[in-house]
Amino acid sequence: MANYGNHIKEELKEHLPYTIFSVAGGIALLGVFTFFSNLSQSDISESSHQLYHIFHPLHILFSAATTTAMFWRYKKKMIKAAIVGFVGAVGVCGISDIVMPYFSGYLLGMEHMHLHICIIEHPMVILPFAFTGIVVGMLVPPESHKSTIFSHSAHVLISSMASILYLVSYGLTEWMSVIGLLFFYMVLAVVIPCCASDIVFPLLFSGKETRCTKHEGCSSKNSD
Repeated sequence: MANYGNHIKEELKEHLPYTIFSVAGGIALLGVFTFFSNLSQSDISESSHQLYHIFHPLHILFSAATTTAMFWRYKKKMIKAAIVGFVGAVGVCGISDIVMPYFSGYLLGMEHMHLHICIIEHPMVILPFAFTGIVVGMLVPPESHKSTIFSHSAHVLISSMASILYLVSYGLTEWMSVIGLLFFYMVLAVVIPCCASDIVFPLLFSGKETRCTKHEGCSSKNSD
């Protein structure tokens, strides 16, 4: 368990900068979109809603690929890998895109936030991306450490956009007045669930103790 804790701590420390700069980039892109849109608040909300339903499925795709690849690297059990990839993507990272932005909206003063669960309301929007991500995760070469880092980086950027767009979609159209708190809440919304999905979740279920360095792949031994 000590090895798990040390590895998870190192992985979180290494990936936190990805999250911070991805959230900053997401806010910058939202600012450009808002500046050039010249739309009313209702139109901005509707446009953000449509964009959210692009970024959220893409987030599911990258999350499923990364979670499955991380598990698959340590244990070649197809059904278990598929379950871990699916739950890690749809369940854990659904918290990042929906649940945490939902509560962040309340903390930012939005009293009428809507809890929109895509997997329930639009399952055929989500499931093809989740299943494709699982397959891609199993096809990643076992020692391809760089491939999972790349996937995680893309996952974090897309997750940042999805979380921010959810907030704007469901009420936070005047986001510039609370940009500091928005940045803080979105970093938490991304780093906690998504690092859990990409790193903690598959490692705990794989039953492996891992040893990694920043520039090398991981070695592992069975902890059973």
